[in-house]
Amino acid sequence: MEIKDQLNQNPEEEKKVTNQDENSATDNTVEKSNSVETQIEAKDKEEIVALITGNDPEPETETVKETEPVNQISEEEKRRIINLITGKFAEEHHELFDDIDIDELNKMELVEVLEEIVEENDITKIKHQVSKIKSAFYKHNKEDIANELNEFLNSGGAEAEFKHTEDPLEQRYNKAIATYRHNKSKYSQDLEKEKVANLEQKYALLEELKELINSEETLKKTYDEFRNLQDRWKEIGMVPATELRNLWQSYHFLVEKFFDKVRINRELRDLDLKKNLEAKVELCEKAEELIVENSIIKSFKKLQYYHEKWREIGPVPSDVKDDIWDRFKGITDKINKRRKEYYKELQDQQEGNYEAKLVLCDKAKAIVNEPVETIKQWQSATDRINELLKVWKTIGRAPKAKNDEVWAVFKESLDTFFGAKREFLNEVKEQQVNNYNLKLDLCSKAEAIKDSSDWSSTTKELIRLQKEWKKIGPVPRKYSDKIWKRFRASCDDFFNRKSEHFKSLHVAEDENLNLKKTLVKEITDYKVVAEKEANLTALKDFQKRWMDIGFVPFKEKDKIQNEYRSAIDDMIEKMDVNKAEISASDFQEKVDILKSSPEADKRISKERSFIRNKISKIQEDLNVWENNIGFFSSSSGSNKLLEEFEQKIKRAKDEIEALKVKLRMLR
Repeated sequence: MEIKDQLNQNPEEEKKVTNQDENSATDNTVEKSNSVETQIEAKDKEEIVALITGNDPEPETETVKETEPVNQISEEEKRRIINLITGKFAEEHHELFDDIDIDELNKMELVEVLEEIVEENDITKIKHQVSKIKSAFYKHNKEDIANELNEFLNSGGAEAEFKHTEDPLEQRYNKAIATYRHNKSKYSQDLEKEKVANLEQKYALLEELKELINSEETLKKTYDEFRNLQDRWKEIGMVPATELRNLWQSYHFLVEKFFDKVRINRELRDLDLKKNLEAKVELCEKAEELIVENSIIKSFKKLQYYHEKWREIGPVPSDVKDDIWDRFKGITDKINKRRKEYYKELQDQQEGNYEAKLVLCDKAKAIVNEPVETIKQWQSATDRINELLKVWKTIGRAPKAKNDEVWAVFKESLDTFFGAKREFLNEVKEQQVNNYNLKLDLCSKAEAIKDSSDWSSTTKELIRLQKEWKKIGPVPRKYSDKIWKRFRASCDDFFNRKSEHFKSLHVAEDENLNLKKTLVKEITDYKVVAEKEANLTALKDFQKRWMDIGFVPFKEKDKIQNEYRSAIDDMIEKMDVNKAEISASDFQEKVDILKSSPEADKRISKERSFIRNKISKIQEDLNVWENNIGFFSSSSGSNKLLEEFEQKIKRAKDEIEALKVKLRMLR
């Protein structure tokens, strides 16, 4: 029954009781209270007090010794657990089950125990234990699913694609739970039928109570019958909630009528009202504690329970009746207001969650609609989709009417995205297989030439193969390292042999450097003679010996070349000969060398092209200088600059003539 209904009915009920008390106080036809006392023995008086207050003496109970905690569950212990749950042992051992830690049972043991106890039709015997087993099983199952998810993620799967596979133990567990729910439903149906039957019995007792009120029997016999009737009333059990209010009002109305009839002495009546007041004050104090209870749902349920107790207690002294009720009702109003505010805040929060989830839906759709063409782009998009999913899980529920709808929209985007990703990866996989075949071909080509000693051409070919390798693209991951190591091994084998080969040449280069240094010193020390031809012969001999020596270390190349050129220039100055003549003579030797070299035509053609380009470049500079020379004015400063330009023009013309001579030699 709703608290609101309880609040509306309680004041009316208390008013009825009070009015009945006032009417009984003015009834002049009933015997005086002191005369009633003379007819009631002390024992009867105690029974009447207990009957009025409902505080029957509690039966003595034996203290059950605590048992040691159960650490290991054997088959025998398992059977004992099942027997304890279903009530097959003596009732005085019922506390033993509390000493057993259900959390210590594994999934198999939990399922076996559950399958046994759900066969018990009395749900009240197993309800608490089934709840514990469900909680323990859910904990185990959650860990199993988490482990399964981790394995799925480690194997390359995406979290959104994960689907849990139900194992046989879960199937047995679900079957047992279905049996329990079926029995629970049947038990509830039987309980409702029993409540209807109980209602009929209680209405029958009300008719008996009416007859008892109208009875002319002695006070002692009337009290005995009233006490028996009340015991029977308590033993009958629950009735339908819809009839509880009317039944309660009728019962208490008749009880009050009975009290009016027999005129229980005022002392007993006052004692009863006082105890009722104390009980209701205690309920008010307990209800006030609910105001600071953190759980709104827990406080609301407790308050409903306190209202049930309030109705059962009975009337209080009329002078405090309104005060105590106002106090209890005020507490109820505060808790109800707090509950309404809580659900209003919850509703606002869920609306905010709904708006936030709509934003995530829009973002997911935007990602789905983005053009994605590469694996890197897909990975980036996947990271963003997974991030949206993580945020979604942290938001919380939307309003019930919209929660499933907004999830369907979001999930549709996820399904579309991952479906497109799968199609793309399938296409990529086909391309990677083709790339794998192409790289296999490159491996074969590299392996075919890796033992070659043609260092130059093989180096160029391997470099070309490496460039092709980079252009091809990725291969399936499981073949990537293997095929790369195969290709790399062929390249490394060749270049290692090449490195060993040229390492031995370094020694020769060092010897060539020493020879060239010696030759430079010999040129420097040469004494020019009077005969021109002898000097030219010596010069050509030096040049030929220089060319015959061979390569020197690369880092020493420029230095020794500059020393050689400087020594030759000094020698030519001492010889007093025309440099153009020497240059032509030298170039003729170069032409003779080119003619006798491999691919002579190609090299001579290349040299002609070089000379033509050089003549063209010098001619361009010469044209500019000759054009600019006309702009110089007549002054001392400009005359000096004019002389420099004229010298440059003369040198350029001489160089062009020398180059033309070389060009004629090549022809």
